[in-house]
Amino acid sequence: MEATAKVTFVRIAPRKVQIVLDLIRNQPVDKAMAILKYTPKAACEVVSKLLKSAMANAENNKDMDVSKLYVAECFVCPGPTLKRIRPRAQGRANRILKRTSHITLVLKEME
Repeated sequence: MEATAKVTFVRIAPRKVQIVLDLIRNQPVDKAMAILKYTPKAACEVVSKLLKSAMANAENNKDMDVSKLYVAECFVCPGPTLKRIRPRAQGRANRILKRTSHITLVLKEME
């Protein structure tokens, strides 16, 4: 049995989210929540909301015991990139890439 949660089109770069996901992979959910709470990264807020959603899915939809859950899989895929222009000196322009992410979290019960 596994419970999943997914968030798409998050306006944060995938490489920044990947750092946070590496911290919580294969951790029990209570420890993962503590890690996310005390890690000073922008992606922690989004990932903690996603973890709470996955826990709620496990409890309400799959009838799993929340105390036995752990983060089995978590990964991030790049979403569409928003392309913006920054004016530069002498009439030139630089392109700014505002990257987005699709984050997936899978919880399983420990045996």
